[in-house]
Amino acid sequence: MYDQLQSIENRYEELGELLSDPEVISDTKRFMQLSKEEANTRETVEVYRRYKQVVEGISDTEELLGEKLDAEMAEMAKEELSELKKEKEVLEERIKILLLPTDPNDDKNIIMEIRGAAGGDEAALFAGDLFGMYQKYAESQGWKTDVMEASITGIGGYKEVIMMISGDNVFSKLKYESGAHRVQRVPSTESQGRIHTSTATVVVLPEAEEVELDLADKDIRTDIYHASGAGGQHVNKTASAVRLTHIPTGIAVAMQDERSQIKNREKAMKILRARVYDQMQQEAQSEYDANRKSAVGTGDRSERIRTYNFPQNRVTDHRIGLTVQKLDQILAGKLDEIVDALVLYDQTSKLEEMQNG
Repeated sequence: MYDQLQSIENRYEELGELLSDPEVISDTKRFMQLSKEEANTRETVEVYRRYKQVVEGISDTEELLGEKLDAEMAEMAKEELSELKKEKEVLEERIKILLLPTDPNDDKNIIMEIRGAAGGDEAALFAGDLFGMYQKYAESQGWKTDVMEASITGIGGYKEVIMMISGDNVFSKLKYESGAHRVQRVPSTESQGRIHTSTATVVVLPEAEEVELDLADKDIRTDIYHASGAGGQHVNKTASAVRLTHIPTGIAVAMQDERSQIKNREKAMKILRARVYDQMQQEAQSEYDANRKSAVGTGDRSERIRTYNFPQNRVTDHRIGLTVQKLDQILAGKLDEIVDALVLYDQTSKLEEMQNG
């Protein structure tokens, strides 16, 4: 482990030199890649350097205790040694987590798809609540949201909404949100005051860059047609709606939100690339899961992951057995407690896997 840490520190120092090299600075792409690599290793190096200081401190203090000291000095040295040993344990655990294999998608932007599922109008309203929750959470993280497609119901819910969330490490925090979300509440249309259960599904896809997934033109069928539904005078005059179908996988994306055919094609292409990339990853994950089951399960999209109980102001995440009595705050975008618990659970499970494997 310590050889690995030393080589990370050596590489970090090398990156510092490279980033001040005029040749590297003038090559924007390379400079960006190296800056990202440096940022990704910074915390590991800082923790390792502190660890080395603590180990040295323990050695010096133990040496000091071997000498003749007066009672007060000996007491102080013992206290310091105890503190240093505690810190060493904490740092060792932190280092183990920092050395866990990282998900290559963690620092990516995402495309999030939210759909009303079982429960008709009530499911569509709940999909709207989830949409608002993720928008507010994104805002609190300093991320940018861009609605790519929305199908709104007559009473203000969403049959489907697709948005892109861009910023730092978006996927790392929201990748655990894929699955079925269940709501229990009394609908406003219910005169008897009975609690109804409805569901909405969330799918989180990492954005796939062109360099990662180059979809060949011959593999994509493009259909152009007239947009339908609300949208003003232009709707049936211009054929601006676009449907792209990836022939090898059969994955199709239709987009009619924009007046411009070019813009609709751009948006559809982003979603198509993300869905094809995701399918490829799902297939690879299935092979991996045949041997080992992922702890929090970012794979199974039909899995019921969370229940939002309105009468009791309660949210329960079924995968990790976490219950919080703060439903109102969570729907207001205060998701940190749940996100942090899921990340920690996943890290702990991976650590156990490494130690047992």
